[in-house]
Amino acid sequence: MTIRATRQHQMFPVLNPAQVETARRFASGPERRFAPGEVVYAIGEQGVPSWLVLNGGIEVSRRHGLNDDQVYTTYNAGQFSGEVNQLAGRPTIAHGRAGPEGCTALPFDAPHLRALMVGSADVGEIVMRALILRRVELIEDAEAGTILIGRPGSRALVRLQGFLARSGYPNLVLDAEVEGEGRAFVERMGVLPEDLPIVVCPDGDFLRNPGELELATCLGMLPEFRQNEPYDVAIVGAGPAGLAAAVYAASEGLSVVVLDERSSGGQAGASARIENYLGFPTGISGQALAGRAFNQALKFGAEIAVPLKVHHLDCSEAGLALELVGERRINARAIVIASGARYRQPEVEGLAMFEGNGVSYWASPIEARLCAGEEIALVGGGNSAGQAVAYLAPHVKRLHLFVRRPLAETMSQYLIERIAALPNVDVHVGCEVIALEGDALSGLSAATFRKAAGTTHRCELRHLFLFIGADPNADWLKGCVDMDEKGFVLTGTGPRPLETSRKGVFAIGDVRAGSTKRVAAAVGEGAAVVAQIHALIAEQAGRDTP
Repeated sequence: MTIRATRQHQMFPVLNPAQVETARRFASGPERRFAPGEVVYAIGEQGVPSWLVLNGGIEVSRRHGLNDDQVYTTYNAGQFSGEVNQLAGRPTIAHGRAGPEGCTALPFDAPHLRALMVGSADVGEIVMRALILRRVELIEDAEAGTILIGRPGSRALVRLQGFLARSGYPNLVLDAEVEGEGRAFVERMGVLPEDLPIVVCPDGDFLRNPGELELATCLGMLPEFRQNEPYDVAIVGAGPAGLAAAVYAASEGLSVVVLDERSSGGQAGASARIENYLGFPTGISGQALAGRAFNQALKFGAEIAVPLKVHHLDCSEAGLALELVGERRINARAIVIASGARYRQPEVEGLAMFEGNGVSYWASPIEARLCAGEEIALVGGGNSAGQAVAYLAPHVKRLHLFVRRPLAETMSQYLIERIAALPNVDVHVGCEVIALEGDALSGLSAATFRKAAGTTHRCELRHLFLFIGADPNADWLKGCVDMDEKGFVLTGTGPRPLETSRKGVFAIGDVRAGSTKRVAAAVGEGAAVVAQIHALIAEQAGRDTP
């Protein structure tokens, strides 16, 4: 059953007259009349408001594959247009025109839409739920969204698929080699093999083998940063800690910007299922948890820029600033380091050649489809590894789990019991990966593991998952804050527990020395740091007062 079939009434709610009058108070402009057939908004148009229909209707269509637009739904009186992109003022991924009788509607631009959600709990809940469900339905629809054309399973295509999936953007993959729409497009446009994959953006523009930043720019995912005054808070890292800080800071009226060089969710966002997070007894995927937090931060007005790399923290006496790619710069009264950790890599010759080409550091639905029915290996004994094993095992023929120490020393008991119940999982204790075989074109073909006794074991396989821990992602901080011998950021030397050695710079989550490496702990630190930032800003205001 699709989400549209089961939750249609929540996806397309009809506000009653009292709710319409409540919403009217938050409109960003006067009501507007559209003639029959007049375009209300076009695919790819930036800053399109959400429209509340007062009478008549808006016929909404969207592209299905490379074909012409197809009618998706009609918004009638009491209904409003849009999906999650309208919360941030990002380009629309649908097309709307007035119905046969024309249309009269009220506009709600991004700031006024967020004001409605915060100012009216009743109507705001209805609107927020509908916007999220519409985005979920777009992702569920295999024909909607951004189109990727390339060779399925190729390194470059998987990279872009992963970025879009972790960012919650609908996408469709077309094969450039077999007969069909994808191959026809490639031949018609004269695309060379080295230009693959091709990305067809919602507005019809297409990119040749783009990077994530170029793709994000095409999709309008990056906000326009303020230039004339500093943000109250700039947060580096959009994992659980960073998103929690963004939600609490923005909800308390602080101006907030969040930056991440990869995607929202951090390492937790790649977890197939988190079962020990308070309030989710049946578990929740890392991507779903990150998506909820991301939308919550947008709701309160936080600006989120993904993917955008921070090169350096300028901590000079002139004030705090982040130096970004493209010579961009963001000034802030307080900086929150929530950059987490990067995946640890074993010292194996040729590893880089196989990353995204047989070697993965996370287990998402994309990887599960690629290795379906095959024999695979996974290295790692922590909880993230255990969650990945439980997720991947039902998809594959056999899964070999290689660990250095007994699982009881490194993994939660509930995961150990779950792995023991999986009939196609073999656990190899006292092993580490020492060699990889294959080539850049075909990818991984085999891996060799060394046992504790010194003997080796060679496995022919095309997919190897590495979950061997993480190192602090803090190279961009050198020279500004104190770190321990492992590179984790030290805090608590001054009056504020989460403040670093540089006043106004805070550290939370996995990047902080001594932190508890759990999602709940990261979220708690994200909430706690906001109170300390308020104290800092109050102190700064006191110094500025004559």
